[in-house]
Amino acid sequence: MAWFDGLLLDALKYGVLALSLWALVDAITRPASAFVAASKLNKPAWIGITALAAVFAYLTGALQLFWLLAAVAAVVYLVDVRPAVRGLQRGGNNPW
Repeated sequence: MAWFDGLLLDALKYGVLALSLWALVDAITRPASAFVAASKLNKPAWIGITALAAVFAYLTGALQLFWLLAAVAAVVYLVDVRPAVRGLQRGGNNPW
């Protein structure tokens, strides 16, 4: 069963890495004015946060402190910041 535990931890690690890379690419592609209009941190700050999250997710093992911080940073961007910036960019409140 040790092989299953290792496989599960690898899946968690690469899942958080994929989430943080998705957040980073999304932060890069959004216009800087949308971050200010949504009353969020500015674009360079979110690019830095998500880039650090991607680096920590890549370099650390699953369930370590920096890996958990990377997971939280990516989830906060994708759940809170992305919908606000995306809604302003499209000009409506439609979440789709």
